[in-house]
Amino acid sequence: MSVGHALAVTTNGDPASLSGAPAVAARTGFNAGKDRPATGDDRLPDALTGLRAAIGAARFPLALPSAEPAERIGTALADQLDDYLLPRLARLDAPLLVVVGGSTGAGKSTLVNSLVQARVSAVGVLRPTTRSPVLVCNPADSPWFRRGELLPGLTRTNHPSADPGTLQLVTAPALPPGLAFLDAPDIDSVVDANRALAGQLLAAADLWLFVTTAARYADAVPWELLHGARARGAVIALVLDRVPAEATDEVAAHLAEMLAEQDLGSAPLFVLPETWVDGQGLLPDRVTAPLADWFARLAADADARSAVVRQTLGGALAALQPAVQSLAEAADEQVAAADALDDRVRAAYRAANRTVEQGLRDGRMLRGEVLARWQEFIGTSEFFRSLEARVGRLRDRMMAAFSRRPAPTAQLRDAIESQLSTLLLGVAAEAAEHAYTGWKAHPAGAALLDPSLAHHSPELPERVERLIRDWQRGVLELVRAEGGDRRFVARTAAYAVNATGLVVMIAVFASTAFIPTGLEVATGAGTTVAGQAVLQAIFGDQAVRTLAGKARDDLLKRIRFLLDAEAARYLTRTEQSRPAARTAAELRRAAERVEAARLQSGFAGAAPRLSAPADEGRHP
Repeated sequence: MSVGHALAVTTNGDPASLSGAPAVAARTGFNAGKDRPATGDDRLPDALTGLRAAIGAARFPLALPSAEPAERIGTALADQLDDYLLPRLARLDAPLLVVVGGSTGAGKSTLVNSLVQARVSAVGVLRPTTRSPVLVCNPADSPWFRRGELLPGLTRTNHPSADPGTLQLVTAPALPPGLAFLDAPDIDSVVDANRALAGQLLAAADLWLFVTTAARYADAVPWELLHGARARGAVIALVLDRVPAEATDEVAAHLAEMLAEQDLGSAPLFVLPETWVDGQGLLPDRVTAPLADWFARLAADADARSAVVRQTLGGALAALQPAVQSLAEAADEQVAAADALDDRVRAAYRAANRTVEQGLRDGRMLRGEVLARWQEFIGTSEFFRSLEARVGRLRDRMMAAFSRRPAPTAQLRDAIESQLSTLLLGVAAEAAEHAYTGWKAHPAGAALLDPSLAHHSPELPERVERLIRDWQRGVLELVRAEGGDRRFVARTAAYAVNATGLVVMIAVFASTAFIPTGLEVATGAGTTVAGQAVLQAIFGDQAVRTLAGKARDDLLKRIRFLLDAEAARYLTRTEQSRPAARTAAELRRAAERVEAARLQSGFAGAAPRLSAPADEGRHP
């Protein structure tokens, strides 16, 4: 740990040699009209632009544990690409940006004012003091920062502002060219917007000057940010402020030990004693001189500035792929969750369809009111026996029966409608309940639920009634089509068609092709045999099978459509919240392009180790 002047630049704590240090021409001011690309080709900028688009398109709408962290990481990555990586990559020789960050009341603004020898940033006893960031630079460097390429989301202003979305630009002739200070909001501010902005600004820093005090250097929040900065390979320097003279050795040693434990032992540490401020609110020159001299040497050394920029830039680039990978994994979880929610809904409504099919097959539709009305329609049990004994003469008897007296078709039709309606409403209600329960047990599903989804839709009874009427009309059309060239239909006209259609409907409620089973015969008291005999006498055996099969298929198709519409109440919610299936693949592909371009650029190797003049020790 160096205390005072020495600056050791490393990548993630790994030392490197002086050889291979990038050469950046020294200059006395910023040339706003001359852009210098960071690399010899456009692969890295193009790859970063593609990554920025992929991150911007990523959405994490489902309420999963990974969604909020993914949104936060995505926002931070997008900000860093916009605020720092893209503009800095385009201009390696732009002024070095030192972001001064730290905890509330650490004295950041006072330190900045003292370093530039002017009151450029407000100080005060009220917290939080710094509501909008203040950037201080040499007048020669002002054009670069006013252009808005760095931190483009902040509106430039020349005056103090309470709006955290503004960046106050101040020039200070005492600050050497090539170096700028940005006084950031408190990293532990009680104002959410201030904390978020502080993190955004720190991610845009070439060098983070972390300011803490003897009373607060062990706080958790700063160490979380320091750990994150170290993981990105950012260059960090620290100021331990307001240290009582009697505690200097003990506090400095303890902080140095903590830094070493966090792999930050190479970060320069400056210890500032507890002291007074002058009439302008500035610290005495003797207190700030070591730090001011260190920054002056850094500003004057083009190679040193370049090394700082390249280390921070290279570390930020290297950290992109694992961060984007976490976004891709979160996107995969979103798609998987949406699929799981859809599966639960489809399973519930598939079960409903199976229940309907079983209900049309197991004879339950032939019970109760339908059975009673069917017996009234077809005749007495003596008539059944007559049909079974004299099928050969059935046609004439049926013609005579149909022509002499009207069968109670309306009552049978109503009973069929009521029984079928009860079945459909019941299975729809059960499916809705199962789907609701399945979603409620899933974190993403619970957030999408509405109480109305626990039941079938309010308009379902009306739609069921319409479905049954349409199906009944379809059955009559089948009968007309099947008997169109038969004299039976011609002689008996509409009544025969209606009556025969009802018999076909009864056939649909028995087993496949209207072949009776023991259960059906017992349940229907012979009605199945009688109905089959009627149809066979009129149309023939194969026609019975064909009509019953077609009517059944038509009914099941209509019911599937009906239940699909009920399921859509759920599925449209996941569809509206479902991220694009290609999101994860596009994020991974974009990150791989950036990583490949980085490895081919000058940012893949270890950063050169820089050293300032020999350490002059701690400066009280």
